Amino acid sequence: MKYADLGLGDRVRLRKPHPCGSYEWLVVRLGADIGLRCLGCGRRVLLSRSEVEKRIKMIVERGSGSARPASQTPTMIVSDDHHG
Repeated sequence: MKYADLGLGDRVRLRKPHPCGSYEWLVVRLGADIGLRCLGCGRRVLLSRSEVEKRIKMIVERGSGSARPASQTPTMIVSDDHHG
């Protein structure tokens, strides 16, 4: 399963639990490596993008920095009408 559209602040569920018992993580860093913070104990880990793609089960909730499809991206309309 590919999750190339992960964004900052996304809450994800991994296939196996962390030793603290939590399955859910928060995306805190994006790049070639992805930083995750455990929502159970606060532990931070840095995993390669390919490793995260293998371990992720689902995206639970999208954060504010997530990539959105173009159809959902807000559009700014600029008018050429000048009043005054």
